[in-house]
Amino acid sequence: KSSGTASMGGPVTCVSKVELRVSCKALLDRDTLNKSDPCVIIMVQAQGQWTEVRTEVIKSNLHPVFAKVFMVDYYFEEVQKLRFEVYDIHGTHSIGTRDDDFLGGVECTLGQIVAQKKMVKPLLLKYGKYAAKSTITVHAEEISGNNGYLELSFCAKKLDDKDLFSKSDPFLEIYRMNDDGTEQLVHRTEVIKNNLNPVWEPFKVSLISLCSCDEDRKLKCLVWDYDSRGKHDFIGEFYATFRDMQKISSGIKVSWDCVNPKYKQKKRNYKNSGVVILSDLKLHRVYSFLDYIMGGCQIHFTVAIDFTASNGDPRNSCSLHYINPYQPNEYLKALIAVGEICQDYDSDKRFSALGFGARIPPNYEVSHDFAINFNPEDDECEEIQGVVEAYQNCLPKIQLYGPTNVSPIISRIAKLAAGEGTIKDASRYHILLILTDGVVTDMADTREAIVRASYQPLSIIIVGVGNADFTDMQILDGDDGVLRSPKGEPVLRDIVQFVPFRDFKTASPAALAKCVLAEVPKQVVEYYSHRAISPMSPGRGPSPPALSPLTSIPTE
Repeated sequence: KSSGTASMGGPVTCVSKVELRVSCKALLDRDTLNKSDPCVIIMVQAQGQWTEVRTEVIKSNLHPVFAKVFMVDYYFEEVQKLRFEVYDIHGTHSIGTRDDDFLGGVECTLGQIVAQKKMVKPLLLKYGKYAAKSTITVHAEEISGNNGYLELSFCAKKLDDKDLFSKSDPFLEIYRMNDDGTEQLVHRTEVIKNNLNPVWEPFKVSLISLCSCDEDRKLKCLVWDYDSRGKHDFIGEFYATFRDMQKISSGIKVSWDCVNPKYKQKKRNYKNSGVVILSDLKLHRVYSFLDYIMGGCQIHFTVAIDFTASNGDPRNSCSLHYINPYQPNEYLKALIAVGEICQDYDSDKRFSALGFGARIPPNYEVSHDFAINFNPEDDECEEIQGVVEAYQNCLPKIQLYGPTNVSPIISRIAKLAAGEGTIKDASRYHILLILTDGVVTDMADTREAIVRASYQPLSIIIVGVGNADFTDMQILDGDDGVLRSPKGEPVLRDIVQFVPFRDFKTASPAALAKCVLAEVPKQVVEYYSHRAISPMSPGRGPSPPALSPLTSIPTE
């Protein structure tokens, strides 16, 4: 890590790293003689602990742009809280304890920053008072580790002839020069017999193994004349970089003199031992979940709640739908835990809330797909709190009934997602959270609906509430094997996560959310890359085509 990077903890199994850069505008001027000398303290909450890092101090500046870059480990499935505080620093670099040194602060989550890519917020003083027109801007950028594959084609012209009775049998080796001076073999071509103008087969290599994703890293390339006893004759060498190679895309001819240093020393008019030419370069990007989110993909969240009679009469304290003023029931706990995370990725913060298995007003007919706010035109509620209120308001108005049919809701959300799927861009993805107290009655239809839904931008999370035997529900979660429709058609991708709430009774709601949401980033990437849809890139034109992460090396 470079010294300019502060790191913030987290377990080793980190999905992605994000770089944060901070700047401020119109800070308060606390100093009488000159302008404030601001510094920003960043506090990060990870695993319940707050860690603190700070920027450099910028002298006499009310619109500072800080150079220090912060690295944070990013987890989609967790709420990661951040707090930014701006202080005016005096001489000794100690943070002033006096109130007048505090220039304002702000709290947010890492999810909010990556979803907006660039977050601008007003700074607040004590007691929520605005610090005049002061604002803080946080830019996020993902450090993508593995962001692509190259397909390279090399040929050579006029190589030295090393064989007495025939021509050379050339092959090419490419080594990556590591920071510690060691060399790592990246690729060795096949041998082309008896040819001084060889054309080697194209080959594929990841950017990480070619140059550790560093365009200027030196690559040492050697050309040999093959010898069956392993005593290959050295023809020549050259040094290249990935930056050099990329010039081919702007129509520049990319070639290198293949030089034998011994000959160069001895022979006065020695030019080269042949020329190696890069005849083609194709770059395939591999996109990450954050590439899609930061490109502007919105995640739309829908919750579907089981209102069947097996839950028990909501007026009875034994009922799973009992509203206890002091403690949310399991339905609410699961809804809040998962919804709180999803809401950071949806800019309008409106969620669809549906019910199934109840008789509903005005005619009290059974419905397996109704809006719990009883507005079929607009089933959306404002934020998670709005969903909670709609749920509490609808309970007294409905009759719990049955059976437990979830296929109507799955089919409708899949249809909704499919309508958007006709737009060939990564702009919207759906998460459907189904909360149920028992095994579904319409298992065959549900399996069929899930197979159909696996072709759409949708992930389904099912949380089993209460103490029923959920063994049959595990079938829907394709982890044990591939889920198939009754006719035997397999799902295109595994989109269902099922967990019984009771497994998390003693753990925190955060642990439940972590478990059910952990698969979502992979599912989002699988969906878009399967359809070769690249992330939207605001104002930068289309990105290169996405490559499916399911293939370790792309096969054309």
